[in-house]
Amino acid sequence: ISMSISFKKLSPLLNRVLVKRAAASTTSAGGIILTEEKEMAYGEVVAHGPGVSEEGGFRDTCVKKGDTVLLPSWEGQKIELNGEELSIYRDTDILGILSEKVQ
Repeated sequence: ISMSISFKKLSPLLNRVLVKRAAASTTSAGGIILTEEKEMAYGEVVAHGPGVSEEGGFRDTCVKKGDTVLLPSWEGQKIELNGEELSIYRDTDILGILSEKVQ
């Protein structure tokens, strides 16, 4: 028996980070339509947990909501939430925070 349950919100625990991957461009810079849909290696932080207890104290999650982050080559734990496909990572798996996008 399969059951489908829909939820609108997920609150990540500990040092987990919920990320919406950036959509790949469907056209090249020269205007050529691209048929292969590839996920980008970056995305936006949608939500994050409070952090994690480590030896000697508590460490806050190292990203915040709205950050654009560089993601590892593996896809994380994929989930569908409110009709959107999202991925969950540990904050230590995220490679960096991107800024100053070139136009």
